[in-house]
Amino acid sequence: MTLLKAVCIDCGDPWRLAHWWAPVLGYRVRQHTEEDRAELRERGIQRVEDDPEIALDPLEGSGPTIWFNKVPEEKAVKNRVHLDVYGDMDELVARGGVVLYRTGELPGTSWAILADPEGNEFCVFPPT
Repeated sequence: MTLLKAVCIDCGDPWRLAHWWAPVLGYRVRQHTEEDRAELRERGIQRVEDDPEIALDPLEGSGPTIWFNKVPEEKAVKNRVHLDVYGDMDELVARGGVVLYRTGELPGTSWAILADPEGNEFCVFPPT
C-alpha cells in the first residue's frame, strides 16, 4: 500500500508563501525547534525566514504536510498539479491572490482560478 505523505510546492520564497497559504488551507506554519535552528546554522543559514524548506501542518484532524521548497528557477508554465480550496475569492485577492478566470468565464465552471503571490494556480469554490 502507498500512502500520501506530503504535498510539495516549489517556490522562490518559502517563508512568505507558507505564511500566505497557512490561513487559506486552515494549516499552521511548523515552528522551528532548537535542533532545526542548529541545523540551519550548520548550513550557514542564520534566520528561520531563510530556511529553504518550510512546512505547514493541519490545525485539526488529519491531512498531508504541505512543504514549500526553494528552487532557483522562476515559475514558467501552468502548474500540472494544483490545490482546490473553498473560500471567499475577494478575501484571497485582498491578501495578494490574483484572479486568472472568474466564475462562469470558462464554459461549465462554478469556481474561479486564482494565482498565489508567486503565480501558482489554484481553484476557489464558493464556501459550502
